[in-house]
Amino acid sequence: MGRFDGKKAVVTGGTHGMGLGIAEALLAEGAEVILTGRNEKKIEEARTALAGRAAHVVRSDAASMADIDALGTLAAERLGTVDALFVNHGVAEIQTLADVTEEAWDRHFDVNAKGAFFTVQRLAPLLADGGAVVFTTVANDLIFPGLSAYSGSKEAAQAVAKVLAAEFLPRRIRVNSVAPGFIKTPTMGVAGLSDERRAEFEEQGDRQTPLQRHGTIAEVAAAALFLAFDATFTTAVELPVDGGFAQGITPPA
Repeated sequence: MGRFDGKKAVVTGGTHGMGLGIAEALLAEGAEVILTGRNEKKIEEARTALAGRAAHVVRSDAASMADIDALGTLAAERLGTVDALFVNHGVAEIQTLADVTEEAWDRHFDVNAKGAFFTVQRLAPLLADGGAVVFTTVANDLIFPGLSAYSGSKEAAQAVAKVLAAEFLPRRIRVNSVAPGFIKTPTMGVAGLSDERRAEFEEQGDRQTPLQRHGTIAEVAAAALFLAFDATFTTAVELPVDGGFAQGITPPA
């Protein structure tokens, strides 16, 4: 018997990185999971890796209202009800003030904020009373140059999460967020970095994180599942998983 036998979940942005880690942890404990992605290569890789398990891997673009609607239809057909919704999808690009275009700004907000809100809106009728929504935000208290669109859109998503926590109170649906810091993923959470720039980003993260290391995908997944299933008296909280990065702790010399 697994911890999540009989549970049903949706994980957006679930075909790679932290989202895939969340989906794999759910599946390992008996849940049935719909996970979404946009990149066809990642979708096929996830389908292969999760073959034979209760996983439904689908293409869905969080910036597309049509795709969000189709995801709701699929979830109703395949799952019926949803015990936990993990709003994990996101896009991040490093662009300083002079480089940010209107197109880039809109892309970040369309995916990270608008897409997050309308995903919850569409799936809300399917959420089980007493269920949970978990957003993936970011350890945003310390800011890096070049992430204005990303940071702004993720702060917007967190504001949305807190409002939804209030709106879902009558149905006892808890809404929380997990806020990762530097996590070891293939892209380090930022699209388009060269191998050299990614290595510099990793080194910078190790220096600035008080625990002096990166977090793991498994550590983020554990926090997300805690918020979804174990933290039954917790709502409207943003839980940092950042090694102390955004907590005002001075790293050791």
